[in-house]
Amino acid sequence: MKKANKQSALAELEKLYKGAKPALKFTTPYELLVAVILSAQCTDARVNIVTEKLFENYSTPKAMCTLTQKELEQYIFSCGFYRMKAEHILSASKDILEKFDGEVPKTVDELQTLAGVGKKTANVVYSVAFGGDAIAVDTHVFRVSNRLGLAKGNTPEKVEEGLQKAIPKKDWSKAHHWLIYHGRLVCHSQKPDCEQCTLKEYCDYYQAK
Repeated sequence: MKKANKQSALAELEKLYKGAKPALKFTTPYELLVAVILSAQCTDARVNIVTEKLFENYSTPKAMCTLTQKELEQYIFSCGFYRMKAEHILSASKDILEKFDGEVPKTVDELQTLAGVGKKTANVVYSVAFGGDAIAVDTHVFRVSNRLGLAKGNTPEKVEEGLQKAIPKKDWSKAHHWLIYHGRLVCHSQKPDCEQCTLKEYCDYYQAK
């Protein structure tokens, strides 16, 4: 995609999804961290149902660590991959207590030292909870970026690098949400709604069709 088209596509995305917020429900950085870990291969709607009950009594690292892994698994079973997620949540909670004085770390590098926290999760927490400039590349962002031509790559890391070059740094976190919503509402994985898409005149995928 040409630079001018990238600018036009970003302007249209902002017009469509200005003010878009995360769909996950949370009140603290710790709740967001747990919710993002649970959201892997699971819908945000399902995670919100699970965390509404979980966070009634276990909304801090200290409270979470009073659960056994089997007890936590019972809460999060419907999110899928529940054994691994329970292990990661408890391990991360323990590290937060022992290494970070009970506070969720505020940098991407420190966040990635926690169990179950990769670059995408770290970027989400850093940008959403702490207001940092970051682009988390999930499946929607990866798909839409490649199709549009905003950033092409066969790995999330390559797409993240491309988006950082294509998007002004001040807009990184906002653009992350624009791309997610466009992927959910229009640029579906199996059957993108190209005819209704107002970005098609800039889109590499549509032009190739």
